[in-house]
Amino acid sequence: MADPSGPSTGSPRGALGRTLGICAALTLGLLLVMVLGLAWGSTGEHLIEVLRGLLRGEIEESVHWTIIRQIRLPRVLLAAAVGATLGIGGLVFQALLRNPLAEPYILGVSGGSAVGAVLGMMLGLRFFPGVAGLAFSGSLATLLLVLLLASRRRLVQENSLLLAGVMVNAFCSAIITFLISITEHTKLQGILFWLMGDLSSSNITQVGGLGLLILPSFFLVFVLARPMNLLQFGRDAAHSMGVNVKAVTFILLIVTSLTVSASVCLVGLVGFVGLVIPHLLRMLLGPDHRLLVPACVLGGAMFMTGCDLLARLASGQGQLPVGVVTALIGAPAFIFLLARSKQ
Repeated sequence: MADPSGPSTGSPRGALGRTLGICAALTLGLLLVMVLGLAWGSTGEHLIEVLRGLLRGEIEESVHWTIIRQIRLPRVLLAAAVGATLGIGGLVFQALLRNPLAEPYILGVSGGSAVGAVLGMMLGLRFFPGVAGLAFSGSLATLLLVLLLASRRRLVQENSLLLAGVMVNAFCSAIITFLISITEHTKLQGILFWLMGDLSSSNITQVGGLGLLILPSFFLVFVLARPMNLLQFGRDAAHSMGVNVKAVTFILLIVTSLTVSASVCLVGLVGFVGLVIPHLLRMLLGPDHRLLVPACVLGGAMFMTGCDLLARLASGQGQLPVGVVTALIGAPAFIFLLARSKQ
């Protein structure tokens, strides 16, 4: 289903003002949910105390602040980074396929990463380079397989690429089910919990590593925002306007696969972020990717951090995978947005 909308035709000043206003609101929302995420917990500080400590830089050496620094802060930052990554990933795939329903899961990139990561966990490998390397290899293998299947008709043609992705994703799901069925009982619970989205084992090293990977990737996607705009008119039209369609498509697919596989490797499968956030922001800002890229970074980060906070609030002393919350919120929200867009 092609997105019929093209790049924004509104005045540049009006679009800039609208974008700045929405980005400012998203930034404030992101900061709010991050502070709430730091403050919430069974042994947490009072929210006012957390705000006072952060604003004044007067952080006491107490057990509570140690928990905030070493447990909650990495979790909140990782949730924001993963949400931003999935938001951008969905935006890129929707732009390349001209389909608002596309996201990394549809093309099987997340599924391929999950196959590699689950295999690494079953073998008892260390996170790096074992599990991480297999996850990235799985995403690349999946992407190459999708491109190979799609090229049987025409290189990265929209519909053929989407259909190939659906088939490969279903195949990856079957492999994951098979691997789980033969997994030792002692490892089964951990793998199942990870598959549903697990942020409980976050640490500052993971945050730093993911940040070094996604920041230049986001910048590259922003640089390619104009070619992404022109691709909305069709690949032939974009080519006639000077866009190297194959090169732009290849770069965006590789960059997005790399960042999404890193996110899947760290927190498991989390759906609907890459589907809902770009679609919602496109309704607010229009189809100009120069505006959508920064907005999706902020929106994805805010949505994921908020969902993690809700997961912690709902579970109390237990653990609720964040992927459950994103699905519970994302699925109805997407149906609502889809119905409203048709109206």
